Amino acid sequence: MTAYIIAACRSAVVPRGGAFSPLSLDALGAPVLRATLAQSAIDPAQVDEVILSNAIGGGGNPARLVSLAAGLPDHVAGLSIDRQCAGGLDALLLAEALVESNAAQIVVAGGVESYSRRPTRLRTFADGRPAQAYDQPPFTPWPDRDPDMAEAADRLSQTLGITRTQQDNWAIHSHEKALSAVPYRGEIHPIERQERDPFARCLSPALAARAKVVSGTITAANMAVAADGAAFCVVVSEQMYRRLGHKGIALLGGATRGHAPDMPALAPVAAIEAALTSTGVRTSDITSAEIMEAFAVQAIACVEGAGLNPEYTNMGGGALARGHPIGASGTINAVRLYHTLRANGGTGIAAIAAAGGIATALILSA
Repeated sequence: MTAYIIAACRSAVVPRGGAFSPLSLDALGAPVLRATLAQSAIDPAQVDEVILSNAIGGGGNPARLVSLAAGLPDHVAGLSIDRQCAGGLDALLLAEALVESNAAQIVVAGGVESYSRRPTRLRTFADGRPAQAYDQPPFTPWPDRDPDMAEAADRLSQTLGITRTQQDNWAIHSHEKALSAVPYRGEIHPIERQERDPFARCLSPALAARAKVVSGTITAANMAVAADGAAFCVVVSEQMYRRLGHKGIALLGGATRGHAPDMPALAPVAAIEAALTSTGVRTSDITSAEIMEAFAVQAIACVEGAGLNPEYTNMGGGALARGHPIGASGTINAVRLYHTLRANGGTGIAAIAAAGGIATALILSA
């Protein structure tokens, strides 16, 4: 059996502190969920489950919160997951597993993240010291193998010989593509008057050269900014797909793989290879790729390592030109891929890395 995506929608991606900063998680996610269901023409009462990725919220069950705020019936329990950046694609793979196992017929899957409204995290101590605020939780039990993400990206650039100029050029090109692209009809649901991603700009080599250095070759210009955003897809079983008579996109499958935790940016290469193997798709079959650009060096390394063609990668710009709403970023890539394949046909792949040395890749086909 094959799962199908019959609708996909996202909000604009807005850097933290911007137009979405007043919105709670449910106020940001619920309108996008409703818009996605409206695209599918499915009655909310027919939805079996909502799976939602969220990485830096306040806990609880955001999937239930967003589901109720969107007006879904009480029987939709909501399942929240946190695999950090990879969660937005993992939500779709979990939806695929539910419908292919006949445990559900209609699942709405996606991610919502409000970097602007994230709570302050406090680390407590058994010896009575005052609680201490922290930003990045531990992703391995070994501090020496749990690097800061920017430092790990710079180490990757040194290991692979990817220069700052190469990274800056990738970022410049990402902004150029985003500025020239026109969002697909139905791709972005406007919230707070945001009808397209506002961060894309004319990034010149001179501006990139003056960007603040974060770590070695990593600068504010060649790494993605923290952002707010939401995205959802409606995933249905093959039986339901044929009953509804929609023109959808086949979710062929995907894979999540671990990699060395101190070199997290390379994890997508293994995930892409596993996804291709499990689906029988070859690299030469891929006509469109949405590869996460948390760092330009990461995107460069993954595209080269997986043997993908840069010409069909992030054709409308990537996260460097949008921003990175962690738990939603994977689904945002999937939404973009869905609309690209709807417009142009072919077979596409979305992939994303996450802290701790893990990554997820997903393959769609028109």
